[in-house]
This record gives sequence, C-alpha cells and structure tokens, in this order.
Amino acid sequence: MRTSYAKSRPVHNRYLVRERDRSLLVDLARVAGAILVVGSALLGYTWLHLGLIENGYAVGELQQKIVELERRERHLRLEAAYLASPPRLEAWAVEHLGMSAPELDQMIFVGVSRGGLP
Repeated sequence: MRTSYAKSRPVHNRYLVRERDRSLLVDLARVAGAILVVGSALLGYTWLHLGLIENGYAVGELQQKIVELERRERHLRLEAAYLASPPRLEAWAVEHLGMSAPELDQMIFVGVSRGGLP
C-alpha cells in the first residue's frame, strides 16, 4: 500500500553497532548462581538422605544378626547344660568306658581312721 506522501528509502545501518546489555549479564549471573546454590543444596540433602537410608539398612541387618546370635547362644547353653549333666555323664561312662560305681571296700575316706574316731 503506497501513498503519495510516503516514500520508501533503503535503510543503511552499516555503522550501527549493537551494545551488550550489561544488566542482562548480571541478571543471568545471579540466576545461574542461585541455581547452583539450590542445586548443590538439593544434591547435599539427597546425599545425606541416601546415607541415612543405607545406615538404617545396615542397623537393621545388625539387629537381625544379634537376634540370631542370641538364639544360637541360648541353644548352645542348653546343649552344654545337657551334655554336662551328671546322670548323662554317668550313663556315658558306663556305656563307653566300661566304668561302674565303686564298691565300699574300694573307697577311702579321708579323716577317718580304721579303728574308730580320729
């Protein structure tokens, strides 16, 4: 659309130089710094949280191991009490070693003389 009063001229912008906007760079640096701070804080929190979870699992495993070892200790104590019981030892000695209870003439009494009182 051409009008009689408007003439088009070619624009010669050969000598125009665009200036850098310094405030834009400062704003960009501030935003980048804020992102770095928040990102590093989130990474630190995540790292600590994962360490806490890992230690929680380790504590749980150790508690299970303690329960298992206590159960095994009770079992071994019962077995030791059974194996050390006098009736069982006497039966084993008679059966495997051929031992028998001593007779009265085989016994020696300490502190008693043969003729009477000491």
